[in-house]
Amino acid sequence: MKSKNVARAVILVAVAVALSPFFIPVGFSKCFPAQHMVNVLAAVMLGPSYAVGIAFIAAILRNMLGLGTLLAFPGGMIGALLAGLSYRMFKNIYLAGLGEVIGTGFLGAMVSVWIVGPLLMDKPLAMTTLIVAFSMSTIGGSVIGIIALKLLQKTRIWQP
Repeated sequence: MKSKNVARAVILVAVAVALSPFFIPVGFSKCFPAQHMVNVLAAVMLGPSYAVGIAFIAAILRNMLGLGTLLAFPGGMIGALLAGLSYRMFKNIYLAGLGEVIGTGFLGAMVSVWIVGPLLMDKPLAMTTLIVAFSMSTIGGSVIGIIALKLLQKTRIWQP
């Protein structure tokens, strides 16, 4: 069973990296939902440890390929952790999605503003701007992730 989980994790990392350049236009902004969709899928299907590991490896690869920034680390990893813990506690995919939204949209944005921006990127970041941007992407990705889980469940490819 462990080798199946590792294989699933590798596939989810590949999906997160491959889809990271794609966005959904929302007004004057862009929603980048791929990592957040993967976070919800990983959290529900594999658990919080795998979800955080997948988000971490995807962030490393995205940064190495020029497809992401250092902000991918706190946003992706905190969201994945909260999604995984929410699903583990409540066995509810909607609450896993909510955990992703709170973890990325609020906590990840705050860590980015207070730590990553000033200390690692050497520039200040606007909290409201980051919360709005992170929230748009994580809400979009969480909804797509929940829809994907429902489709996988309906086709009996994945069962809780």
